[in-house]
Amino acid sequence: MRDVLDELDRWWRAGESVGVATVVATWRSAPRAAGATMLVGPDGTVVGSVSGGCVESAVYELAREVTRTGVPALERYGVTDDDAFAVGLTCGGVLDVYVERVDPAGFAEFAEVASTIRAGDPTAVVTCVGTGGTDPEHRVGRRLVVWPDRTAGSLGTDRLDAAAADDARGLLAAGRTGTLRYGYDGQRRGDELQLFVATYAAPPRMIVFGAIDFAAAVARIGTFLGYRVTVCDARPVFATARRFPEADEVVVDWPHRYLRAEAEAGRVDGRTVVCVLTHDPKFDVPVLEVALRLPVAYVGAMGSRRTHLDRLSRLRAVGLTEEELGRLSSPLGLDLGARTPEETAVSIAAEIVAGRWGGTGGRLSRLDGRIHHDIPASGDEPTEPPVPTPQTAPSGPLPSPR
Repeated sequence: MRDVLDELDRWWRAGESVGVATVVATWRSAPRAAGATMLVGPDGTVVGSVSGGCVESAVYELAREVTRTGVPALERYGVTDDDAFAVGLTCGGVLDVYVERVDPAGFAEFAEVASTIRAGDPTAVVTCVGTGGTDPEHRVGRRLVVWPDRTAGSLGTDRLDAAAADDARGLLAAGRTGTLRYGYDGQRRGDELQLFVATYAAPPRMIVFGAIDFAAAVARIGTFLGYRVTVCDARPVFATARRFPEADEVVVDWPHRYLRAEAEAGRVDGRTVVCVLTHDPKFDVPVLEVALRLPVAYVGAMGSRRTHLDRLSRLRAVGLTEEELGRLSSPLGLDLGARTPEETAVSIAAEIVAGRWGGTGGRLSRLDGRIHHDIPASGDEPTEPPVPTPQTAPSGPLPSPR
């Protein structure tokens, strides 16, 4: 919903009813991930997409009907790969789309949701999108909004609200969106209720150490991928906002000191990626000593093969274990034959993306099987539905590390 938030907020504040279609589950080669949203405005305007064009026409008609009646609907689109063109889902995937009417009367908490999403505050919207049978309590369409310190709305019972809020906070912490199942009164062993949890966590962080030309390119591609990018270097002559206009912040500090302080303040988590481009032992060894002991998603360091071997020796000397050293991507990036800073940034980004989704980094044309890798959003595994070139960092005046 983040990409259609402004339009939905505008219509909501005007008191209009909007058809909102959201992908809540996908299988095989579905074109868009869970959470993708399409709006159908009161004037018939379409904003956003749920399938990149494959089934938008069918979803459009359903959204118009749901807006008229106010009765939400959960529809499945897609067939087998061999028959994919039959319904227009040319990718051969399968997706479940939940369609609801959103207006001030039915979603009174939306203004606060929009405000906290814009502020970057962790927010989750839990919606009952389906039941396993008859639903005398009419739970489908009920919502619970979850923040780290409070909730609003209800899914029907206090026990269900408590269970859903607890699990939604877990998904928020992991930056994941997905489906949860419970019994009618919140029993975790039950599956009568299907709840979709749309999470809006603060963007994951990319911390780039080393204010060199490669860092500028990495900052640009990090921003493009949705990271909040920090460039840090101990040399004020190089670490300037003017040199890194696309970074969210530029920090002048010793890398190891900055990273340790950020971790102690709770601003580093399991989604954080760390790119060490300093290519200088006095910078990279201390910061890698810190980084490799943190539960971050990725730690990569630039350098030649010889630099890498020397770096490993230095890191062993300061006490890092072989298991900790095994988390280090060095030289960082995938083998793309990259030479320029921009090409190298693509190589680094490709390795980060591959690590996140379990990709191999190989050419798709030479691989068999599915294109997309499934990473379940919760402990519930989805089941099939029926039908770089190293560069030397510039020298410069150094402040005291103390």
